[in-house]
Amino acid sequence: MLPTINEIIDQKFSIEREYPVLEGERMINRELSWMDFNQRVLEEAQDATNPLYERLNFLAITCSNLDEHFMVRVASLYNLIESGSRKKDPANMTPAEQLEALMVRCHEFYRDQYRTFNKQIMPALQAENISYLTMDQITDTEYAYLAKHFENNIYPVLTPLAVDAGRPFPLIPNQNLNLFVTLVTQEEKTNPLESTPFAIVEVPSILPRLIKLPGEKKRFVLIEDVIAKFLNKLFYNQEIESTACFRIMRNADYEVDDEEISDLMVEMEGILWERERGNIIRLEIQTEVNKKILKILQKLMDVSDEAVFRIKGPIDLKFVDKIKNLYPNPDLHYERFRGQLTPAFGSERNPDCFDIIRENDLILHHPFESFDPTIRIIQQAARDPDVLAIKQTLYRVGGDSPIVKALAEAAEHGKHVMVLVELKARFDEESNIHWARRLERVGCHVIYGLKGLKTHSKITLIVRREESGIKRYVHLGTGNYNEITAKIYTDLGLWTASEQIGQDATDFFNMISGYSIPMGWRKIIPAPRWLRQETLTRIKQEQKHAEAGRRAVIVAKINSLIDPEIIEALYSASQSGVKICLIVRGICGLKAGVKGLSENIEVRSLVGRFLEHSRIFYYYNDGREDIFLSSADWMPRNLDRRIEILFPIEDELCRERILEVLIYQMLDTDRARIMQADGSYIRFRDQTPTEQRVDSQIALMQSALRASEETRQNSINLNRYEPLSGT
Repeated sequence: MLPTINEIIDQKFSIEREYPVLEGERMINRELSWMDFNQRVLEEAQDATNPLYERLNFLAITCSNLDEHFMVRVASLYNLIESGSRKKDPANMTPAEQLEALMVRCHEFYRDQYRTFNKQIMPALQAENISYLTMDQITDTEYAYLAKHFENNIYPVLTPLAVDAGRPFPLIPNQNLNLFVTLVTQEEKTNPLESTPFAIVEVPSILPRLIKLPGEKKRFVLIEDVIAKFLNKLFYNQEIESTACFRIMRNADYEVDDEEISDLMVEMEGILWERERGNIIRLEIQTEVNKKILKILQKLMDVSDEAVFRIKGPIDLKFVDKIKNLYPNPDLHYERFRGQLTPAFGSERNPDCFDIIRENDLILHHPFESFDPTIRIIQQAARDPDVLAIKQTLYRVGGDSPIVKALAEAAEHGKHVMVLVELKARFDEESNIHWARRLERVGCHVIYGLKGLKTHSKITLIVRREESGIKRYVHLGTGNYNEITAKIYTDLGLWTASEQIGQDATDFFNMISGYSIPMGWRKIIPAPRWLRQETLTRIKQEQKHAEAGRRAVIVAKINSLIDPEIIEALYSASQSGVKICLIVRGICGLKAGVKGLSENIEVRSLVGRFLEHSRIFYYYNDGREDIFLSSADWMPRNLDRRIEILFPIEDELCRERILEVLIYQMLDTDRARIMQADGSYIRFRDQTPTEQRVDSQIALMQSALRASEETRQNSINLNRYEPLSGT
């Protein structure tokens, strides 16, 4: 049997510890906390107990994460500094101080990233007889093959862009690889005072970056190395002096001025155009670069010294995740796992989805359970003649979304379909514009988002005519309606036919499509107007129970915690005796385990096979044990500048399912890192060796398998050690 949350809490806080006194500020800087999170992801790439191809994936993720962090968060600091802001953040740092500390941390991270690649990943690949080669390591036969490959497949796509008085410095695409080429002309040979001519050659992103070499051996080269080797083909009668591979990152942080725009779609298309022309905030270039080249590039691009990252190895390590496509090997991956069909949908071949939801509330836990039932429900609604209307919010959807196709089909069948497509979803703007236009063409009523707010809530309302009258079916979730991320993000979704939630859903959609502002809500709690106060009230309620000598417990599973008001409320609750367990995957501005401030707070972060994305909130509430799910984190943007939803879980079976998630995560010994009083993290298994090992994600996979009749007959060994007793 699994222990209860309160049994775990009692054990955690019964251990006598020495708590250090507060040193420095009460809160941790957001940007530095994020860097600590990306470091935890890098640790997974360094962990030799992970399968090799999964380690490559983690390394690639750290690169993608850092790229986005630069384009948005680092860019925002540049914007603040440029505007003259000296406003301090909750950690008491000005924008300039934050940028300086962040750049130092980023340079350290790059060094660690490339140490990981050069000292750990490369030897591990070689142990599997997979070799990444430079052009001076290839054989004559391979050279001949690459010369022909270059001539036939690469050369026709290349365009050398000379830079001189008549040809200005070109627009360098954001994030693309480029070669900077300096030339020695005949004029320069006779007159050394002539300036060095140079050109830019863009590495075509449309071509594969990895080139597999012929033969039985597993050997590959990178396209930029091949182009550099055969550059003479592009510059006939010219002597190439030097080449260097480089990549830039542009400022992609933007603000939409809702007061000044009349058409959000047109505005967002303009922003996408401007994003490709933003100021350059990072220059990555090879370590061995000629000093003259670097000086020229910095001057032309207006890049400061601290924004130059000299790379010891190939630039942009995201390519490592493509190696698995060259040399497939299931033994180098995690054991394959497919999300299970929830038992409620497994009893019949083609069940009536509405019958299932009417009978009981239904919780789906992705990726442990398949996202297919949600797709199937919306598809059934699209084709059901008794369904009158479908309303839905879309924040990020897949590239070939079956959800969007079902909504379009519903509109074609004459149903009323209202969709809010959030055009301001960062880096999904272009995709969302595409889907919004497609839905409009088939007759859906499409809203592009609300003035001054992002709509981040995940909600679907299906209105159906039944014998007893109009019936409403509602889906509320912690994650996006995206069948791709549902396979790799942990998220929870509730399907319910609750009349009160249905009435709230109707009021919610009327609020976002019109001018209605409800005076109150029956069950759901939206942001921005209500969610902050509800959260503070819940925390203070636990504090009052503790002050009265009663048990008081808070458990919150979230992605980020940086809201100062929430943090101060948690500090105050801790000081009153409330036991608080925070499972925070990413950024955390709160300091845990500090004497007189937060000794009753534990912060743990879990990084593993799946990206932890669900938001769960548990309040003991004097034995009533209130449980909520939400689309919102505890961040100012979620509480004050976004449309979000917090919703209660009241069905007993659904509550048990969610408690299981929290319990496994609180017991996790393998993926959990525990925050120390100085804000650093220590991996639990390194800090507290234990014979009873728990990987919460493996435990939840096993739980889903056990719940599926089909998989009971085909057991899969998912882990390399014994599961938790009784699970």
